[in-house]
Amino acid sequence: MKIGKDTFVSLIYALTVDGQVVDSTTKENPLQFPFGEGYLLPKFEAQIAGLGAGDKFDFTLSAADGYGEVAEQAIVELPETIFMIDGKVEDGLLVVGNQIPMSTPDGQRLVGVVREVADGKVRMDFNHPMAGKTLHFMGEIVEVREASDDDCFSDMDTSGCNCDSCDNAEKGGCGGH
Repeated sequence: MKIGKDTFVSLIYALTVDGQVVDSTTKENPLQFPFGEGYLLPKFEAQIAGLGAGDKFDFTLSAADGYGEVAEQAIVELPETIFMIDGKVEDGLLVVGNQIPMSTPDGQRLVGVVREVADGKVRMDFNHPMAGKTLHFMGEIVEVREASDDDCFSDMDTSGCNCDSCDNAEKGGCGGH
């Protein structure tokens, strides 16, 4: 079977950025996903479409085709007071490089990275950690099979998912689980 609509894929890969492996999977713990449902980068899926079990892949995605370029408007300065609980900032929280889960006033969840702390202000970067990076993927397709109803990831935030391979498509797809 080849990777395409209504298939479920298991694969192993190594992601290299600037000559360093930054992420990888193994045959014992492969990456598994329903193809074409928006779980992976669109250009990644385009590169593996049509491959079958045992096929190898090796490709590079530009920043634009990966997680985008660094958006300067996603780097913001916030008052240190928003990080306080009972008038104090938790020890070790506002350390350069720390990733802090936050939410926008309308409830959207995002993760910011502390870039600088000075004079009662915290400079936070809300770009994806891989923004602006060229991504090199190498790997192998482990398995391709027909997607089943159980292949929708009910434990993930799938709002907006339109998983046509689910019986729940009429209830809003995976988000209906």
